[in-house]
Amino acid sequence: MTEKYEQATEKSPLTGDTSDVAEGSISSRSPSSKGSFFDRFRFSSSSSKAGSIKSYASLEPVDEFACLPEDEAKILRDQVEVPASPASYFTLYRYANSYDQFILLLGLASAMLEGALKPIMAILFGRVTDVLTGYDPSVMYYYNSTSSYNTSYIDTSYYNATYYNETFSRYMPYDPRYTAEPVSADEYYRAIRNLALYLVYIGIGDIVLSHLKTYIFIDRGEVLAARIREHYLAATLRQNIGYFDKLGSGEITSRITADTVLVQEAISEKVAFIVANSTTFVVALIVAFTQSYILTFIMLSVLIGIILSTGAATVYMVKYQQKAQDGYAVGGTLAEEVIGSVRTVQAFGIQDVMSTAYDNFLKVSEYWSIWAGIAVGLMNGTMYLCSFSTDAMAYWQGIRFFVEGYFPVGSIITIIFAVFQGAYAFAIISPYLSALTSGIAAGTKIFATIDRPSAIDSSDESGEKLPDLNGHIELKNIKFIYPSRPNVTILNEFSLDIPAGKTVALVGASGSGKSTIIGLIERFYNPIFGDVFLDGHNIKSLNIKWLRQNIALVQQEPTLFACSIFENIAYGLIGTPFEYAAHEEKKSLIIEACKQANAWDFINSFPEGLDTSVGERGFLMSGGQKQRIAIARAIVGNPKILLLDEATSALDTKSEGVVQEALDRASKNRTTIVIAHRLSTVKDADCIVVMRRGQIMEMGNHSELLAAGGEYHELVKAQQIESLKEKQKAQIENEEKVAAAAEEDGVQLTTFPTNQNQLEPSKTRMTVGGVSVIEGGAMFDMEEQREPTFFEAFKFIYELSRPELFWNVTGIIACFFNGMGYPALGLLWGANLQAISEIYDLWELKRIVQRNAGFLFMLACSLGISNTISGSTFGYSSAKLIRRIRYRSFRQMLRQDISFFDRDENTVGSLTGTLSIDAQSVEGLGGITLGKIVDALMTVVGSCIVSIALAYKFGLVMTASVPVLLGSGFYRFYLLAKFEANAKKENSRTSTFACEATSSIRTVVALTRESDVWEIYHSSLNEMVVRNRPSSLKSGFFYGLCQGSIFFIMALGTWYGGQLLGTGEYSLFQFYLVFMSIVFGAESAGVVFSFAPDMGKAIQASKNIKTLLECKPVVDVWSPEGDIVPEAVEGNIDFKNVHFRYPTRPEVPILRGLDLSVKAGQYVALVGASGCGKSTTIALIEEFYRPTSGQICLDGKDITEFNIAAYREKIALVSQEPTLYAGSIRHNVSLGSPKEVSEEQIVAACRSANIHDFIMSLPDGYETMVGSKGALLSGGQKQRIAIARALVREPKVLLLDEATSALDSESEKVVQAALDAAAKGRTTIAIAHRLSTIQNADVIFVFEAGKVIEKGTHQELLAKNGRYSELVKLQALEGQ
Repeated sequence: MTEKYEQATEKSPLTGDTSDVAEGSISSRSPSSKGSFFDRFRFSSSSSKAGSIKSYASLEPVDEFACLPEDEAKILRDQVEVPASPASYFTLYRYANSYDQFILLLGLASAMLEGALKPIMAILFGRVTDVLTGYDPSVMYYYNSTSSYNTSYIDTSYYNATYYNETFSRYMPYDPRYTAEPVSADEYYRAIRNLALYLVYIGIGDIVLSHLKTYIFIDRGEVLAARIREHYLAATLRQNIGYFDKLGSGEITSRITADTVLVQEAISEKVAFIVANSTTFVVALIVAFTQSYILTFIMLSVLIGIILSTGAATVYMVKYQQKAQDGYAVGGTLAEEVIGSVRTVQAFGIQDVMSTAYDNFLKVSEYWSIWAGIAVGLMNGTMYLCSFSTDAMAYWQGIRFFVEGYFPVGSIITIIFAVFQGAYAFAIISPYLSALTSGIAAGTKIFATIDRPSAIDSSDESGEKLPDLNGHIELKNIKFIYPSRPNVTILNEFSLDIPAGKTVALVGASGSGKSTIIGLIERFYNPIFGDVFLDGHNIKSLNIKWLRQNIALVQQEPTLFACSIFENIAYGLIGTPFEYAAHEEKKSLIIEACKQANAWDFINSFPEGLDTSVGERGFLMSGGQKQRIAIARAIVGNPKILLLDEATSALDTKSEGVVQEALDRASKNRTTIVIAHRLSTVKDADCIVVMRRGQIMEMGNHSELLAAGGEYHELVKAQQIESLKEKQKAQIENEEKVAAAAEEDGVQLTTFPTNQNQLEPSKTRMTVGGVSVIEGGAMFDMEEQREPTFFEAFKFIYELSRPELFWNVTGIIACFFNGMGYPALGLLWGANLQAISEIYDLWELKRIVQRNAGFLFMLACSLGISNTISGSTFGYSSAKLIRRIRYRSFRQMLRQDISFFDRDENTVGSLTGTLSIDAQSVEGLGGITLGKIVDALMTVVGSCIVSIALAYKFGLVMTASVPVLLGSGFYRFYLLAKFEANAKKENSRTSTFACEATSSIRTVVALTRESDVWEIYHSSLNEMVVRNRPSSLKSGFFYGLCQGSIFFIMALGTWYGGQLLGTGEYSLFQFYLVFMSIVFGAESAGVVFSFAPDMGKAIQASKNIKTLLECKPVVDVWSPEGDIVPEAVEGNIDFKNVHFRYPTRPEVPILRGLDLSVKAGQYVALVGASGCGKSTTIALIEEFYRPTSGQICLDGKDITEFNIAAYREKIALVSQEPTLYAGSIRHNVSLGSPKEVSEEQIVAACRSANIHDFIMSLPDGYETMVGSKGALLSGGQKQRIAIARALVREPKVLLLDEATSALDSESEKVVQAALDAAAKGRTTIAIAHRLSTIQNADVIFVFEAGKVIEKGTHQELLAKNGRYSELVKLQALEGQ
């Protein structure tokens, strides 16, 4: 640990807003020069100050096809563009069948009946008022027998004849138009009891109806959302490959995880709440009209404001939320790319660069989310203004009608209560409308994909299926341009005839169009002009699935699925007669295919054999093992056409010879097209086609082309390899068997304890070295950590929200005023009704009530302002919080060591789903929901305090009933929190599966796995829906209990309050103050618990995020501990008795006491069979893992004593499978340097990697976009850019893991010379299967079973005539 390094880290500027950057910054440089990401969007204000939100707010689409003729542009547009598919709300129910519709109608009816109960309560409330105002406990009647004033009740000194002269006719005589008829005590108490019973009955009905509506909509929401997910995945799988080149699998993952959740929320229980509250609104108006149409019409004028504000706000909410989702979807693609290539990210220390790039897209989403929050706040404020204004309007006009004798006070109260209930119901719809608008916005994107007509639809059942396929392929006058790179023509007027049953090899430089021909034959793309024929039939007229089932493809970078080896190979049987064969019959076919692909020996060495899991994307297998499994998958179905795109590029020499023989046998009597850079693998082809820049330069067999002395001759000469002599074959095969037996015996003889505690890990000054086996799981096993409690999770979210403390405090203050609105409302209602009951001076009564109406309007204005402030401030802080959570979670993921990503639960799909869903779910404790929670809390607490203070006996009884409501609500919340914890695991599993399928789309469609993938996904979703039903049933019941409790509280208040009024202990003012405050407070709390699902998701998401952010890895790149590697480091690497096992497979030893010494400046090569530990050695040097025991030293010092980030700055890695990131070529090359690099340095590195000339031939040069995962470049081009990225780093130690495996012969020689030159003055460790690339190495280490069995120079090892000599004989190197 040194101050120098810390200071360098602290001073490093980052592009964009750095206020949210967590401590422990990894990179010490600015990524500002790293190029732009995702050319799909261009920021309109690129010159704006970094970090300005506005600079990211405008996304301008660019017409990439404007440079092409319209007919060509149309062909390309059809392959990539997604036509807009505007979705209305009812579109979200498009997959509901008749049964669903019936169930939904039942739920709809339940919701409507439940909504109608509250307006009925208004009628009862009016009757209560009539009873209460018509009874005086001090006298039996208001009037004596002479119909004069009862002087014992009225003070005649005040109500004198002077004030009430005879000219005013409406004074004390009884008039049934404007006062209630007096009632006796018996009638009074009987009426109170009956009204209380009615409220109990309504409460019971509410429990049943609320439970029914909630359960139905939750359950059907899950069912319909599952169907949408299924249709979206099915639609995605049938899209043409150009669609994926443009979109990126990360955006697809975001849609299928986050957006479908939004759609589910829009069609789930929130719909029931909207229907119930809308029904309340309508029925309330009907009730009001039955009492007085004049007063109701007057009050309706205010409600128009609610309708207009809701409509306007909804339009803007949909608009802003859709833009926010668009912004994050692109960022999701970046996150998927980066997490999927985390080894490259960690090797080059570009965590901060990628985090900042990701944050730039979060800014877009944040910007529009803030505007959506403001729109919601304005809508909410307007609704409360209008809702409470109805009370003011009602009393202002109602008292006039009362004074003039149009109707009694009970009718006024019924109208006021009904209209207020309707207005309030309409007002609280706003949070639910927000969910609906979000769902519509998300549905628009989802249905656009579902409705998109695929240019090449693999699900289309039309098309001809040839009864007898021969395999004659012909390409005629092909012009081809990739849809995602329209400015580069790949093939032009290209024609090629491939006879049936023949083997044709395509050779040439990278980018010459070889892989493009494979894509055209597989019909991944449509050509601009020309046609591809199969047995004389245009492949456009053939059934696509049938075509692909008769073609087997082995790609350059093999893709395996996260299942067993058996299942992976069995996918090659899809479309064959053996697809549905018995298990044993399949197994025999698979074993034979494995033997032919030279895969059976290593498979059989695994404890579980064919049932061994390969891990996500096959990460548990070495490159050679993956390739051999892929070859076995290709040949198991005995296809008519075999396409081999660098099928043996990842194999070691020994395996290659055997597999090549198997492929040669497999190609007999079938059409085979081979793409190869190793010319030794194609020398026996019937025809070799030499290509350059989309043109055929020469054709012929091996001998003919050699004799012609043309380009092929030069390629052969460059590779310096000739064919094996036939007489050596028998000897080699014999040696091969002996070697295989020895290797197998070596594996079996070496035994290791399976109990992890029996291992003796090494220790270092920083941590326990044996962490990969002993402590690895305990240190970062998220499942084994103690789950945070509710309060810990809530506190954690509070801490994350601290930067927005001012806004949150402002919102809470506003919520305090919101919450005190109901006690204030009860006070004014009580004052008015007390006045109506006691004041017989009609003008005085009118003056007092209209004055109170003015106070009510003032209350409405203050609530309108406070609700606008609370909605907007919480919306603002919520948007900030979501961005911060996503950013920090992403950085935390990149902080983890590689063992974290090896775990089954930490797949790419799962982690991107965490970023997308969990962060969004936290909004369930923020934004509108947080505002409602604080509102309800303030309302309940304020109401209870005011009630107890002014009428303690009645207040205490009413307050004591509130915990019943709160208890049922909280228990429902608890159930939902548990449900969300389980649901997260299920969603993670299904989203991981979908993510894997879409990111491996070429392999999926080539195997015609679309239906199989869909069936597995469908089954998983169906199981999840069934398992969730009991939780939904419980949740619905407790919600119903919560809602029914409101009526029970009203019944208690009516009965007990009526008793207190009957005895004269409390006045009408005190009764209404307590009753209104507690009842509306309880109702407000009940509304909050309707958000329990969102709150449950938020709490579970908070726990997940807290666990992630507190997860400290063993190999921690944020750690400031450790020494800085000296600038004068020499580069000596030593392995001392190193043992290693992967944490995910502790029962399989990889390195078994490895001793290896590399001197400074040496060029060292590691060779050996696949799976012998070569790549593991590279990973340990990079400190991706810690060894189980032993030491790895740099210049004699244990590497665990160095600061990890500083240590990795001295190392550069070129992996076997190159990883590029969406952005420019310049950006990708510059990522290699730990400091700013000049244009000259980038160009020099590209020249050294033999890629500069190709880059300059592109229209945009170094600004050319490489596409998602480098999809727009060939394998060789990607590899050369990866080499340039390593060279620009100027490392002290250079690690080459098959760095030239993807290069053609022409490029390989030049690049190898560049690598040889780059190796001078630095330590270089190379893994190579092509021994021609390492014959000049200073030392060659031969690996077997995790140990070095031979070492020496090329000549020394040949002289030993051991394992290396055998490998050389297999490749027959010349010039030795």
